[in-house]
Parts: sequence; structure tokens; C-alpha cells
Amino acid sequence: MEWIFTLSQVHQTAIQFWMVFATAKIFAFHGAIASGKTTFIHALCDVKKVKDVVGSPTFSIINEYAYSENETEKKIFHIDLYRLKDEQEAIRAGVEDCLYSGHVCMVEWPEKAPSVFPADTVHFYIEVVDEQTRKLRIGNN
Repeated sequence: MEWIFTLSQVHQTAIQFWMVFATAKIFAFHGAIASGKTTFIHALCDVKKVKDVVGSPTFSIINEYAYSENETEKKIFHIDLYRLKDEQEAIRAGVEDCLYSGHVCMVEWPEKAPSVFPADTVHFYIEVVDEQTRKLRIGNN
């Protein structure tokens, strides 16, 4: 499965994403710097009507956002592993706690700590097609 979209289509693509992955919890986003990982995660949070300011957790490692669904308060953990050296650093930062919390987790740079992810993690690869266009595909590599 893949989506090809422009920045003006990112919101619609995020709507389609949640329709397909309504019950999944852990999403790993692979891609080069400036490929659009954070932008797409921002759109996913917008669709969920996240109440908090959505931003890159490059320095904080983990951002926690609140949203409501079916009159229930829920959380999204936005995790960025870019600055981490290894899996032990990820564990010390609390990444595993988030991944096994039962809440939605969206992780950038998952290749920095591959063994901490549960087996049901959905892996996405985002690629630059051109300056305005991105391709998002599900897969193993």
C-alpha cells in the first residue's frame, strides 16, 4: 500500500491513513532528513484533533499529545529517536514505556532502536518524489 501526495493533499491523506489504520497503535516512520515525517505526523494529529501544539520532539525525544475519541481522553506519543546513540538510550528515555502503554505512538528514526518495537508495529517509508510531493508506503524496507 502506498500514498503519493503533495503538501496540499497531506490532510486528506492523513484522513485516509486513519481510515485504514483505525485500530493500529504503533507506527514507525522511516525516511531521510526533511522527507516529511514530522509534517505527516502533524497532519495525523490534526485529523485526531489533538489539543496540544504539535512539534518536532528532536530535542525532547518524546512529546505527548491529548485528544478525545468517543468522549474518551486519549494520548498520542510522538517520539523522535534521531539524537539517540543506541537502544539502551531509548530505554532510559522511556521509549519502551510509551510503546507498550496502549496509546498511539508515532516514531521517527525507528532504525536507531529496532529491537524495542513490538511485533505489531506498522512501518512506513516516506520518500521525496519532488519538492512538493511525497510517497508514503507500508513495508519492511
